[in-house]
Amino acid sequence: MLLAADVGNTNVVFALFDRNQIKTRWRIATDPRRTGDEYAVWLLQLLEIEGYKREDITQIIFASVVPRADHNLTVLAQKYFKIEPLIAGKGAAEWGFEIDVETPGSLGADRALNCVAAHEKYPGDQIVVDFGTATKFEVVDFNGAYKGGIIAPGINLSLDALVGKTAKLPRIAIRAPETRSVIGRNTEDQMLIGVFWGYVAMMEGLIGRMKEEIGRPSKVVATGGLAILFDEHTDIFDVVDADLTLHGLATLAIRAEKTS
Repeated sequence: MLLAADVGNTNVVFALFDRNQIKTRWRIATDPRRTGDEYAVWLLQLLEIEGYKREDITQIIFASVVPRADHNLTVLAQKYFKIEPLIAGKGAAEWGFEIDVETPGSLGADRALNCVAAHEKYPGDQIVVDFGTATKFEVVDFNGAYKGGIIAPGINLSLDALVGKTAKLPRIAIRAPETRSVIGRNTEDQMLIGVFWGYVAMMEGLIGRMKEEIGRPSKVVATGGLAILFDEHTDIFDVVDADLTLHGLATLAIRAEKTS
């Protein structure tokens, strides 16, 4: 079985794959100081709870946008599973697609994995939208090449800035407003309208402009924690795929196994 780990700025998501199917997944807060031993204590207990043994793991791959975490995950793989891990974008797990931008090396691992998975699962031109700490928009052409994209503040970052830089505005939770009215009658509703419908308008506007620039029919694939919430209030997405990044990891691992 394959153990895949996606290290983001906020969380690390581990997933256990069997023949390209996710059997289970676990999430832990990202902490660059967390050692390989600490990961092992946590992960081995969860494997046992789910009915798996460490010997069931035959391949490990991880991707990270937090460089300080790389060493600790490598220690986890080598010390506790006796496996040399694949690192997404390197060696046998190279991306395998053209990165057609001015600075190819600046493309984050999570963004590259979304491109890999989107091209593998959904043919044609695509715009991939990933809701994370930042919201990323990626353009992938019908050949699988990465043509560029957009990075915008995530909705929670926007809300944190709004609350943190004002004296009286209260902390509110991200949710859909109860009505589609964009004229709020109290402070909390006005904030929620500004954050939520403002974010929907931003997405729809940017995706519309991207489609015009691409000039060909493009499928919009959404992923990340808030994709389902936004999908209920806009028709801009063609597909919502919550596990897109993890499937990108699995795709690279399968390719590496075939070429080994």
